[in-house]
Amino acid sequence: MKASASQSSSSPSAGSEPSNALATGAALLTTLIWGTTWAGILFSHQGYPPFLGLSLRFVTGGLVLLAVGALLRVPIRPDRRLFAMWLTQAVCAFGISYGVVYWAEQWVPSGLTSVLFSSLPLFVTVFSFFLLPAERLDRWGLSGILLGFIGISIIFSDDLGALSDPQVRFASFVLLIAPLSAGLAQVVVKRWGHGYHSLTLTAAPMFCSGLFMGLVSRLIEADKPVTGGLVPTLAVLYLALFGSALAFGLFFWLLQHITAIRLSLVAYGAPVVAVAIGTLFLDEPLTARMVLGAIAVLAGVGFVATPRKGKAKS
Repeated sequence: MKASASQSSSSPSAGSEPSNALATGAALLTTLIWGTTWAGILFSHQGYPPFLGLSLRFVTGGLVLLAVGALLRVPIRPDRRLFAMWLTQAVCAFGISYGVVYWAEQWVPSGLTSVLFSSLPLFVTVFSFFLLPAERLDRWGLSGILLGFIGISIIFSDDLGALSDPQVRFASFVLLIAPLSAGLAQVVVKRWGHGYHSLTLTAAPMFCSGLFMGLVSRLIEADKPVTGGLVPTLAVLYLALFGSALAFGLFFWLLQHITAIRLSLVAYGAPVVAVAIGTLFLDEPLTARMVLGAIAVLAGVGFVATPRKGKAKS
């Protein structure tokens, strides 16, 4: 979408626009990776307390991104706006969002976690209404957002029964803070993060958030055993290198080129990927409910992503 003069201040400056194929490939790869991370978090819990596992993930991922930025000689121009972006990312995109997810997954099944975190596009839509007026959805787009969320709920409807447990119900309620916080960060970066390289916006906040989570772990997890082990350690490394360094690097690069709402639809694709992986590689059954839910998700994404007459392409 070509920004008008009044919109240019809210659109990130990222140089030449990528081809549709490149942007689509990056979005699909991000979706594929994040479709596997819910299970990765559960595996990491088997050897590391939640906040320690998150600290190791973000410190490692942040160091990788800092190293990549140094190799690419990514420029850093410290100013008040950049520090504000770093604070927003460290607190909202990484600290609160994933801190809550790691804590909640001690009780909330991964399927239910997928449903709750899939409310991200709903929150992004609300925040965009106030902060990104050029990206407001029409009624078809809003219908697509709601239809996609309904589709995710259908896919994982069996896991909704876990809400009968009071502990799961409370943890699920708290877990909603995660997509709210992540959605706020995404819209704020889209609105005021223009002119900065995606690595500049991602590496330092991820690393600092990891250090802070390490401090939190020392304070509240000192009595919890750290058994490590091959599978939990590999899970942490996978989450750090792929689920964090690569996926977040791609995500915030994409945010410079497409609307915040369309990019948030990754949250709908990831659970569908998780179901596909379970069916293809883990011998999990593919039910009519899952197929119906997936169709609803794809239809919802299509409603949002398909340009309509009289509406500029985003």
